[in-house]
Amino acid sequence: MSSSENSGPKTNGNGAKSYNKSTLDVVLRVIYLIVFIYLFIVAVKLLGSSFKGLGSDYAKSLFEATSNPVVGLFIGILATSIVQSSSSTTSTIVALVAGGALKIEWAIPMVMGANIGTTVTNTVVSFAHINRRQEFGLAYAGAIVDDIFNLLAVIIFLPLQYYTNFLGRFAVYFSSMFSKAHGFEYFGSPLDYAVKPLVKIILHQIEGYEWIGIFIALILLFISLKFIVDNMRYLVLNKIKAFFGTYLFSNTIKALLLGFVLTAIMQSSSITLSLVVPLLGAGVLTITQMYPYALGANVGTTLTAIFAALVAGKEAGLTVAFAHFFFNCSGMAVFLPLKKIPINIALKVAEISEKNRFIPIVIVIVMFFIIPFIFISTR
Repeated sequence: MSSSENSGPKTNGNGAKSYNKSTLDVVLRVIYLIVFIYLFIVAVKLLGSSFKGLGSDYAKSLFEATSNPVVGLFIGILATSIVQSSSSTTSTIVALVAGGALKIEWAIPMVMGANIGTTVTNTVVSFAHINRRQEFGLAYAGAIVDDIFNLLAVIIFLPLQYYTNFLGRFAVYFSSMFSKAHGFEYFGSPLDYAVKPLVKIILHQIEGYEWIGIFIALILLFISLKFIVDNMRYLVLNKIKAFFGTYLFSNTIKALLLGFVLTAIMQSSSITLSLVVPLLGAGVLTITQMYPYALGANVGTTLTAIFAALVAGKEAGLTVAFAHFFFNCSGMAVFLPLKKIPINIALKVAEISEKNRFIPIVIVIVMFFIIPFIFISTR
């Protein structure tokens, strides 16, 4: 039977078009994919909200516990790992600075740490591929390349910031230009309007038992990811692969702008980065294509704090928000041309992790929770 007989619409005896099973399968798979992407986003939001319910007071108290830039960095990492959102962390930092409860010089290392802490989500997402060795290697490498980028950027720019305050100087200049803006109103993320109702219903049902929300979110996260991966594998035909390769991720500029725009709209780099991890595991994208997308997402997430600072109307808060923006831009200016460094490190770590898949779990626990907690508790 020829391929033309197996695909496309057919004409029945009445002259009307009818679609064969293959076409209907594709349509249903696309619908399933959209539904499970929505549930995945709900799971991420529910996870963050449940963690906030358990640890929001602790996270907020961390911000007042800094005594030096390194401690501030680890406070940013731990707080963001707890609340699962760099946007929430940086917005809180901006509010504290605007209210005079936190000094600008301690706030800047914190937002650097928030950049690292937010990558825990997409790293955990890659664990959905852990039973398939090759897929896991691809997904995990793509998930941690942003971690590597942020760590390298901090190694370079934290000492430079401490001794020269270059981020503070740039930020003060730009915040003075925008501080006179009045009447700005922040309407929030359109993504929130789509997923918040369902998240609120779940949280209302489990009020006082936030650990159940974490449990539900993790189950929902991995179930939705499994279906996303399975449907992507089914739909990854040459045309779809070409669509991503030729249009969305065809070059560095397109991928970078896509990451920036999507994150600016969703106001969550955790979600925009996590959504492409299954594409890496399925072989639709390569780590080289994903890397500029991740850098664009890093810059896009800084807009949330800038919006929050503009609403607050305090120049000090706006200074911190712009410092976060310039930190990401500075890192991108260095490590976009030198992209082989973070990419090769990520691939090497992924290669080691393929052989012992217990290592990535240990890395997450140690890097995002144990080390920051030790540094903060012994400050």
